[in-house]
Amino acid sequence: MQKRVATANGITLSQKTATIKVGTTKQVTVAANPTNASDASAVVSATTFSSSDEAVATVTNDGTITGVAIGSATIKATSGAFTAEVAVTVTE
Repeated sequence: MQKRVATANGITLSQKTATIKVGTTKQVTVAANPTNASDASAVVSATTFSSSDEAVATVTNDGTITGVAIGSATIKATSGAFTAEVAVTVTE
């Protein structure tokens, strides 16, 4: 069992880049930094996701990205003051 440490100082996503095809999905997961922070579960559960271009890729609040059209978009995860991004390329 890991010892709990101070509060989280950021978030990270399971990947920094993703390539998906139109009509397919990929899920990214979020983790608090450090993962054993005393408020890690609260930080993770408060995370919301957004897409820089919903005409190219959409994202749900569980981190599921859907390719809509060929192009590139940035998926941003936000939890309070913490943010992390994934660069998404959508192909045919």
